[in-house]
Amino acid sequence: MYAIVEIAGQQFKVERGNKVYVHRLDASEGSKVEFDKVMLIDNGGKVQIGTPSIDGAKVAATVIMHVKGDKVIVFKKKRRKGYQKSNGHRQQFTQILVQGILGKGETLKDEVAVAKKAPKEKPAKEEVKEAAPKKAAAPKKAAAPKKAAAPKKAAPKKAAKKAE
Repeated sequence: MYAIVEIAGQQFKVERGNKVYVHRLDASEGSKVEFDKVMLIDNGGKVQIGTPSIDGAKVAATVIMHVKGDKVIVFKKKRRKGYQKSNGHRQQFTQILVQGILGKGETLKDEVAVAKKAPKEKPAKEEVKEAAPKKAAAPKKAAAPKKAAAPKKAAPKKAAKKAE
């Protein structure tokens, strides 16, 4: 089950248990919030579409924490004029945890009960391969002694020709 909901001027596709970063909300950490501008609800193939929003539908969520986004540098320059201006910005975000999608007249407890009653899909059985027995580790051979470096020649050929 998922829904498309408008939160702080942006639309998000949310499901129960999702963590979403939205623009800063005026709510303290740990508080519960509800969003009533639900545009669409898909409940296992049964789709409800709002005009523009579904009456009575809500998305319940909990505020996890308030955070700052990545730093963005705004640099302005006009060539040949000696004008340069640099400015930085960090957007304020709120991380929320979606607790449930509520239809008309539903409460959060009803949504949790429906989720528990719904049959869970069983994952496809994978064949389990038996691990082959490991071979006994062979004893390590002693390292061969290193050969000594070859001695370098004493006189270069050019010097021998000049002497003659």
